[in-house]
Amino acid sequence: MDLHVLPVELEKAYRLLNHGPTVLVSATHGGVTDVMAAAWSCALDFMPPKITVVLDKSTSTRGLVEQSGYFAIQVPNMAQIDLTYAVGSMSLADTPDKLAKCGVELFHAEGHETPLVVGCSGWLICKLVPEPHNQQTYDLFIGEVVAAYADTHVFRNGHWEFESAGPDWRSLHYIAGGTFYAIGERAVVKT
Repeated sequence: MDLHVLPVELEKAYRLLNHGPTVLVSATHGGVTDVMAAAWSCALDFMPPKITVVLDKSTSTRGLVEQSGYFAIQVPNMAQIDLTYAVGSMSLADTPDKLAKCGVELFHAEGHETPLVVGCSGWLICKLVPEPHNQQTYDLFIGEVVAAYADTHVFRNGHWEFESAGPDWRSLHYIAGGTFYAIGERAVVKT
């Protein structure tokens, strides 16, 4: 694992998603691995930490999550804008070499089989919390975070530090039609 990728305390794992970024979802099962982009993901609970993500029935990643019971949520950054859009626009069902075509590099955290995307700013490895009604009716998946990591270039001491990282480290926020915004400047309330 990269020297700058360090574990995040599970009590602070929710902070990796609290600012509402577009995320990458990865999963693997039976020798098949996929990565997709998702705009609808958020923190759900503190302890144990849980997250939600919407995974449409048509996605290959969803099937891998359902079969393996695990998935990872990653926070991509401006340096990965093309990769993020590509994995969100291409289906593994139609393009078996999707990950290679999109330039996705993967790594594994020690003790975990779920693949992680190289170059992201944060990673949350999740165990699926089965909620069949929510999954079938709303495409809503819940994951309990079992491990969290962040890149120290942009997340240190349990906090995002976008203002001291270069612009390539800013998180992506998808709007529509290939348009993203990067997170803006820090603003602190005066107390």
